[in-house]
Amino acid sequence: MQRITYRVKVSAQGAKRHISYLLRPSKRLLHTKSNFVPAVAPIKVTGFAKTKFSKTKKLAQVSSIALLSLPAESLTTMNAPVPAYAHVMLENTLTVAAVPGDSTYFATDGFQHGFGYDLVRSYADGLGVNINLKAYASEEAALRALKSGDADMALTTASTQLKSQLDLASVNVSCGYDTSLTKNGLHPKVSWTFNSANDPLSQKASYFLCDSIKLEHTQKLAAFYNQNLLKDAYSQDHFKKTLTEKLPDYQSSFQEQARNYNHDWELLVAMGYQESHLNANAVSPTGVRGIMMLTNNTAKAMGVSDRVDPYQSIGGGARYLEQMKADFADVPKTDRIWFALAAYNMGPNAVKGIQRKLSANGIDDKSWANIYAYLSENRASNSRYGQAMHYVSNIRSYLETIKTQTV
Repeated sequence: MQRITYRVKVSAQGAKRHISYLLRPSKRLLHTKSNFVPAVAPIKVTGFAKTKFSKTKKLAQVSSIALLSLPAESLTTMNAPVPAYAHVMLENTLTVAAVPGDSTYFATDGFQHGFGYDLVRSYADGLGVNINLKAYASEEAALRALKSGDADMALTTASTQLKSQLDLASVNVSCGYDTSLTKNGLHPKVSWTFNSANDPLSQKASYFLCDSIKLEHTQKLAAFYNQNLLKDAYSQDHFKKTLTEKLPDYQSSFQEQARNYNHDWELLVAMGYQESHLNANAVSPTGVRGIMMLTNNTAKAMGVSDRVDPYQSIGGGARYLEQMKADFADVPKTDRIWFALAAYNMGPNAVKGIQRKLSANGIDDKSWANIYAYLSENRASNSRYGQAMHYVSNIRSYLETIKTQTV
C-alpha cells in the first residue's frame, strides 16, 4: 500500500512538472534576448502564436485533469498517449463512429435522432462539448475507425466477440436491464465502445449510463423509440400500399413545400400519412380537411384558401409546423421537432402547460423523454395526452420506415 501511494505521489509530481514545461514561456514567442522573464512583466502574445499558446495551455490543463482521474497504476509513466477525454475537451467535440439503424440513429430534418444518438447527445451535453457523428456501413468499420483514432467512441450493436478481437472496452446502454430495450423492439446490446476502460471518457460514460436516474431516463427514451409500431403485417402492408399508390402524385408538392419551409420532405410525408393516409379529400367529424387535416382557422392563418388542394394543404401544414418549431426555439434542436409535432397536434399552449408542471417539480422541461413520459403517465385522465403521445410516436415510426426501407 505504501509503495502504491508513493508511486502516485511521484507520478503526480511528474505530471505537474510536465504541465509546467508545456506552460513555460516560449523563447520564440517572447522575442527576448534572455531566458529570464520577470514575474511582474506581462507577456503579450498575438496572432497565430497566441492561438497556439492558448491551445497548448488548454491541452496541459485538460491533460492534468484527465491524468489525475486515471487509476494509480496508469500514472507511473508520462510516455502514455493523451487520453481520449483530454482530446475531447481540447477540441470541444466528441467524435462518434456510428452505424445507422433503428436502435442507434437516423438522419432526418437536417439533424440526427434515434435512441442511441439521443443518449450520446445527453452525455456530450453533460461534458459541455459538441458531437461530430461519423457514419459507417458496418460495425467492424466503425470499431476500426475508433481503434485507429478517427473517433473518440463508437455507437454500435457490435458483438462482444468483435470488440474483444479489437481489444476495445464497451458499456451496454441498458446496464444489464436488457428487457427495457427488447420490449420496445430495440437491440439489447446497443453499446458505447472506447479504446480503453481506464480512460476517463469511458469511466464517466459508465457512471453516466448506469446511474439510477439516468437508467430511468434511458427507459423513458426507449419507450418513445418503440420499434414495434409497424411490426404487424396489416400496418406494414397498408403503409407500403398507400405510399406506392399515392405518394407519386404528391411527392413533388411535398418536396417543394419542404424546401419552402426548411423541412425534411419525408417528415412531411410521414405527417400526411398520419393525418389522412395521404387522402387529399379526407374530412373528419370535427371538420378538419385535406392531406394535412387543417382546421378552417389554421388554414386561413396559413394562407390556405382550399384545404383539399394537395399543394396548398401540404404548404399550410409545413408552414404551421415551422411556427411550432419557432415556438420552442429554446428546446435543443434534436428534441425540438418532437415538441413541434406535439404542439401541431394538441396546440403549443398545452405543451407549454406540461413544461410548467415538470419545471415546478424540478424535472427538465426541455427534454422530450420527460414530456413523453408525462403524456404516457397521465393519458388515462386526459385523452388529448394519449392522442399526442401516439401522434408523435407514429410519425417518428413512419419517418424511420421511409428512411430505412424501400416502400
